[in-house]
Amino acid sequence: MELIKQNKRGFQFVLILIIGLIIWLSPMPEGLTPDAWRLLSIFIATIVGIVLKPLPMGAIALFSLTVTVLTETLSFEQAFKGFSQPIVWLVVSAFFIASGFIKTGLGTRIAYFFMSLFGRTTLGLGYSLATTELLISPFIPSLTARSGGVVFPVMKSLSEAFGSHPNDPSASKMGSFLTLCTFQAAVITSAMFYTAMAGNPLVADIAKQVNVDLSLTTWAIAAIVPGLACLVVMPFVIYKIAPPKVKNNPKAKEYSKEKLKELGKLKPKEWVMFGVFILLIALWSTANITGISATIAAFIGLIILLLTGILEWRDLTKEGGAWDTLVWFSTLVTLGAALNDVGITKWFSDFIVGQVGGFNWVVAFLLLSLIYFYTHYLFASNVAHIGAMLSPFLLIAVALGTPPMLAVLVLAGFSNLFGGLTHYGCGPAPILFGSGFVKIGTWWRVGFILSLFNVTIWLVLGSLWWKLLGMW
Repeated sequence: MELIKQNKRGFQFVLILIIGLIIWLSPMPEGLTPDAWRLLSIFIATIVGIVLKPLPMGAIALFSLTVTVLTETLSFEQAFKGFSQPIVWLVVSAFFIASGFIKTGLGTRIAYFFMSLFGRTTLGLGYSLATTELLISPFIPSLTARSGGVVFPVMKSLSEAFGSHPNDPSASKMGSFLTLCTFQAAVITSAMFYTAMAGNPLVADIAKQVNVDLSLTTWAIAAIVPGLACLVVMPFVIYKIAPPKVKNNPKAKEYSKEKLKELGKLKPKEWVMFGVFILLIALWSTANITGISATIAAFIGLIILLLTGILEWRDLTKEGGAWDTLVWFSTLVTLGAALNDVGITKWFSDFIVGQVGGFNWVVAFLLLSLIYFYTHYLFASNVAHIGAMLSPFLLIAVALGTPPMLAVLVLAGFSNLFGGLTHYGCGPAPILFGSGFVKIGTWWRVGFILSLFNVTIWLVLGSLWWKLLGMW
């Protein structure tokens, strides 16, 4: 059996190398530099490697970085630039903060509280987590901090309270389902409010290029109907395509109330953890006022946990998921940013814009919006994708006859919703995927199927709602 596994691993690794070499040696499109073409081949081979996983993702990532340096595609400093990005360390910090919730028992207490309210069905728990995301999303402008720092610890504690553990067959009991619901809810709610994602102000700024003023109120009114529709549909779709093994929990309410009684009053360490939790929410909610970034706020909370003994340094060193995520997510951030720097995204945008020039505006805009959405497979950041591609796609759509407000509202929604495609496409993705509840194949399959629902709802229901409001 071990020999078969090794042969399979070797075959997969050779396949990855062949795919990379085929692209590397293929004729280079006009307008690209050799470095850009080599980088694209390395990036695609890396994604294939991460999906096939002949080695752990961190090992695949390290191999890719080594290749970029050996081939002089990137310098060492450029190749490892991603390790210094704030978003990467915010992701890592979220793992540590979640450990504090688990270690103090506060997470278990909150989980039992959720169970007492919504625990009769697993689907109900999925909707309750989605509702939690919806309620806090307008107030915490960092998608990663909101989902990874606030909702993720509750979701993880809730799963384990039902005997569903990460990196274990029991993950399919409930943890996998709740993880997917939590992640997709974060993606949807970030599209519903101007303040729910760091890239949304950039979207609003780019919208001014076509004379559209996308204010906080306009954004919220426009997104409320398609956003709520997506939130209602999402848990049910996941329930059907990636069903939890435990569907009904008829005794959950009574069981959770009994467990809360056994836990008694909050212990001192729970109070400290709760205080840090409230402090983090306050800092993340007021980032625009205090000037304290989401990452530094997380570090402040983490330092308090270390100083008070809630966490020990060895707790951090034992958090393997955090350090593994640090390596592979930093690598994808590096490669994604480098693709933009060497002109790949501009070349691709120019190419697509040139192809749709002769189409009717309806057909052209549909093609442009879908291409804009699904090219997110090439990005490890919503903001990077927005910065690289939104402006040219929006300008050409309007130039071809698309009503400016319609074009802005569709692409604004897509600038958030496309983060749900992969396990690296936006900040909370590596946190929730790295928790170990969901296999990579399931993650990508669910992400793609849900994207079809989200795209359809945003294009069809959204357009009808905006027409009713007289926005276009």
